[in-house]
Amino acid sequence: HVDTGDFVIVVNAEKVGISGRKAGQKTYFRHSGYPGGMRITPFEVLRRRHPDRIIRHAVRGMMPKNRLARAQMRKLKIYSGPDHPHEAQQPSVLAI
Repeated sequence: HVDTGDFVIVVNAEKVGISGRKAGQKTYFRHSGYPGGMRITPFEVLRRRHPDRIIRHAVRGMMPKNRLARAQMRKLKIYSGPDHPHEAQQPSVLAI
């Protein structure tokens, strides 16, 4: 019930990969709030335009749906390339 975690920096988001035929079949939905305002984006288009949104969507799906999760999502920083503006904070690399 308390957000005591650290910030998480994800780099190289454009290199995200999925298995099987999901690259051609997976779609992402968002809605503008207006009638008929559903926007459907295929995985390949989203990876080319906004690769950080793929990881953000996957992480948000694994989080609980409450205020604490929204506060923790603000601590997630995702960058499509290897460079990020957080070098002054001396982040440590977590090998996965």
